[in-house]
Amino acid sequence: MFVDFFIKRPVFTSVCAIIILLVGAISIPSLPTAQYPEISPTQIIVSSNYIGASAEIVENTVTTILERQINGVEGIKYMTSSSSNDGSSTITVTFDASRDKDIAAVDVQNRVTSAEPQLPESVKQTGVTVSKQSNNILLAIGLYSNNKALNNVFLSNYADLYIADALKRIKGVSEARIFGERRYAMRLWLDPNKLASRNLTTNDIINALNEQNLQVGAGQIGQQPAVDGQMYQIDLRAVSRLTEVEEFDNLVVKTAADGSLIKLKDVGRAELGAQNYNSFLRFKGNEGVGIGIFPTPEVMS
Repeated sequence: MFVDFFIKRPVFTSVCAIIILLVGAISIPSLPTAQYPEISPTQIIVSSNYIGASAEIVENTVTTILERQINGVEGIKYMTSSSSNDGSSTITVTFDASRDKDIAAVDVQNRVTSAEPQLPESVKQTGVTVSKQSNNILLAIGLYSNNKALNNVFLSNYADLYIADALKRIKGVSEARIFGERRYAMRLWLDPNKLASRNLTTNDIINALNEQNLQVGAGQIGQQPAVDGQMYQIDLRAVSRLTEVEEFDNLVVKTAADGSLIKLKDVGRAELGAQNYNSFLRFKGNEGVGIGIFPTPEVMS
């Protein structure tokens, strides 16, 4: 009976259908949006750097030690790792999608902290980083100079100072990694024959560098308790940090038997260059640097 009423009145039926369609279209913007569940597995990245070490040494002294300690953490599904000749170690710990990424990161961090006493001193100084990020690159950016007026060392430094940090502050970005990075560093080149002729070793150079290239607090003049009538208190600053090539060349390494000073330039030379030359990047046939943007796990869900 109810159906027959609409069948016998097609105009009325069409008007009702149009009204329902219009009401639905008007209501679409105000409808709530349900969040899709996270379906990608939770991944925690453990990264470290052993400067000057080969891939085999990194594997034996860093990656294996961290893997043994991390293995067995609650909720882990599997774990992959890579060790490179540039001294970098990367361990990807994968958990089930239902595992809370914040709690998983804390659990992995606790395991890493307990393993740090077994790591080489160089790795302890640079630190082991635990981050929540997807292992897939969301976006890649290439930087190069059209007229080759800017070398990749300058481009790497520019990307590190002005681009990478800004990208990391964007919501959903976990890491902005520079590929082919050429971070500025003072490189010391030593002549083995000149070292041997002066009974010196590389450790002597390192010790001299650690003793003479440091930042110290020189204290204050007029600090309390002071004599009566003392009106001023002056902070002292000791300029003891080496910054120029000439300053490193004049680094005193040893005092000879005749009282003369043996300096770094007598057994080698200093050069301002890049910290690492083990990797390079070309973009459209030009040497440059790249920036890989890694998203947080929820962005990839």
